[in-house]
Amino acid sequence: MGDQGDNYYMMNEYGLCPSWALSLGYMGVAAGAVLSNWGSAWGTWKAGVSLLNTGIRHPGSVMKNVIPIVMAGVIGIYGLIIAVILAGNIPTPANTRENVYSIYTGMAHLCAGLCCGLSGLAAGGCIGIIGDYGVRSVGYRSSNINVVFVGGDGSKIGGV
Repeated sequence: MGDQGDNYYMMNEYGLCPSWALSLGYMGVAAGAVLSNWGSAWGTWKAGVSLLNTGIRHPGSVMKNVIPIVMAGVIGIYGLIIAVILAGNIPTPANTRENVYSIYTGMAHLCAGLCCGLSGLAAGGCIGIIGDYGVRSVGYRSSNINVVFVGGDGSKIGGV
């Protein structure tokens, strides 16, 4: 009866803490960092191409159109922050070969990393696509606006 009670205690204490549970947590760390930075790179590329295109035609509008590129770059920082927080919560293995990192915690870290990473991927893509259209529309608008100054007596002073 004593052996059966010890086995029951060991199964409940360490049965849900297999050695492969750590890989779930580290996959969450990798997913958070990689997917967020992928979205950040995608958004930066998409908005940057349109900024270059508009900058060639209208060099004066480059600095006010940098905002989507900066916003897309910040998305990657969120993924790195989550990756550092998750990696800090994963314990190092002990020399006694008894794991304290459970499947539940590994799955929670995996889901947190995937949630942050996929959100960063979607947000970076959206910022890039919307930034692309926004930057191009600013360039289009500035090329099609005719400025006409009308004097006090109703005569044209300048314009096209």
